[in-house]
Amino acid sequence: MLWYEKKNKYAYKSMELVELIEKSQQDDKIALEELIKRNEKIVYNTLYHLDPNRTDIPDIAQEVLFRMAKSIKSLKKPSTFKFWLNQIITNLFYDELRRKTRRLNTISIDAPYLSPGEESEQTFNIADKGKIPEEKTLGIELDKKIREAIDNLPEQFRIVVVLRELQDLSYEEIAEITKTSIGTVKSRLSRARARLQEEIRPYLDHERGMK
Repeated sequence: MLWYEKKNKYAYKSMELVELIEKSQQDDKIALEELIKRNEKIVYNTLYHLDPNRTDIPDIAQEVLFRMAKSIKSLKKPSTFKFWLNQIITNLFYDELRRKTRRLNTISIDAPYLSPGEESEQTFNIADKGKIPEEKTLGIELDKKIREAIDNLPEQFRIVVVLRELQDLSYEEIAEITKTSIGTVKSRLSRARARLQEEIRPYLDHERGMK
């Protein structure tokens, strides 16, 4: 590879996402290649958390990236790329579920999980690994426990947690992707967070007892 080609590729690596998308829409192959590279891990991790028991996640991830590349020109607002990409991910995910005639887990959301009047807008944060050395191991272990707990959630709870906590989408965006109401999204998220807290509480209590 010529030196100026290497320099050109380096410039794309430091390019802002919106500019990268716009160049990809103009048939810039280097830009599209960089866009795919930036999203490979994101796509794989999202699919994994949606269903950690699947054995064909790499294949589905490749299909998502292919569809992203093929349809990039249809994205009218580059600023909505994350939402748009997650639509592709979830649509393909559910297509695969229907193709394999798998039944979705269903849980009634009619009865509130929390006590009447109790608001559940608390955030459920993944542990921060950027801590002092003494806390680093605990942070990594807690992060692992939280992710395991997310994987154990029923599917319709798991997807809202993945889209909200891991992908940082808004309630409105999640409602559109899952074809539900904002109220349903909030209800499922509230109950999912409560379940996650219950699942990791024994671990946290054990760690407190060790101090």
